[in-house]
Amino acid sequence: MTMYFEKIYNFQNLYQAHRAARLGKQHTREVIEFEMDLAGNLTRLSDTIREKNYRMTDYYSFYVRDPKLREIHALHYPDRVVQHCICDEVLCPVLDPKLIYDNASCRTGKGTHFAIDRVSGFLREFYRRNGTGGYFLKCDIRKYFDNVDHDILKSRLRRVFREPEMMALLEQVIDSYETAPGKGLPLGNQTSQWFAILYLDSLDRLVKERLQIRYYSRYMDDCILIHSDRDVLRNCLNRMNELVQEKLKLEFNEKTQIFPLRNGVNYLGWHFYLTETGKVIRKVRNQSKRRYRNKLRLMQYKYAEGSMELDSIKQVLTSYHAHLSHGHTYKLQERTLQGFVLAKSRDTCQKVLCTIN
Repeated sequence: MTMYFEKIYNFQNLYQAHRAARLGKQHTREVIEFEMDLAGNLTRLSDTIREKNYRMTDYYSFYVRDPKLREIHALHYPDRVVQHCICDEVLCPVLDPKLIYDNASCRTGKGTHFAIDRVSGFLREFYRRNGTGGYFLKCDIRKYFDNVDHDILKSRLRRVFREPEMMALLEQVIDSYETAPGKGLPLGNQTSQWFAILYLDSLDRLVKERLQIRYYSRYMDDCILIHSDRDVLRNCLNRMNELVQEKLKLEFNEKTQIFPLRNGVNYLGWHFYLTETGKVIRKVRNQSKRRYRNKLRLMQYKYAEGSMELDSIKQVLTSYHAHLSHGHTYKLQERTLQGFVLAKSRDTCQKVLCTIN
């Protein structure tokens, strides 16, 4: 039997987990205090886990808007180190090979850009086989993280991890948070990403292996299926609904519908158009455009009042450019950046603030 539990209290693994957990956080008070006695803190953490005395501390919460308001529940730094160790040493290497290729969320070498490239490839191949006359089924789970069932998740994990000590640690993580009795995963936990990826694996298997849908992509709780026959997609939706409701105790929300391909495909913040010539056009959705422009205005205001430095703004602009370069967005970037002027003056500060409000 593989001893996964030993990997979690291994000092070197915990040290590597600390290095991963501190990225972007090295100037925070928690990280500085932890690093003041780094060897001692890692040794105590290792001993506590090995002796099976490790207990997670309480969460603290804050809100982010991405784009809708979300409450994030975060762990204190020592617990985040343990979470990184669990993910990097156990969950990722063990679970990743068991997942289908087009489960794109939060996996090494994959992510949103991988998913949108795959969908573009699907549409081009579909055109060569069927032309533009087809349909797509868009599925979205209602409040996915809030409704993940703890018992079902644990049962799924027990099929993979038969080591009692490892399962006890995973169950402690799962049981540390609830939105309702026996329900919910916290958005701030790194382990939540892997639990959420695994939880819908049976849905992936249904679509790819039993229903044999060639063009299928999933990113967390958001997935699309493309087919030439609307009735096939209706049957898929019925079968998927049955599994989601009866086996996973979830439900699809009102966004789950079948649309003609000629309407374009909305997926992961992009709108895909399949033209009559077979070209795939990728445009940013209007909601994403508004979020992008609001972020630029906010950076102008913060720069004007002195709360944001030029280097930080350059980093944000570089990341936006890298993301937008995956679509047909030249004119969008040109129009948006034409009016993006930075100035440190009270008048500019007041003017930008008015546009935000």
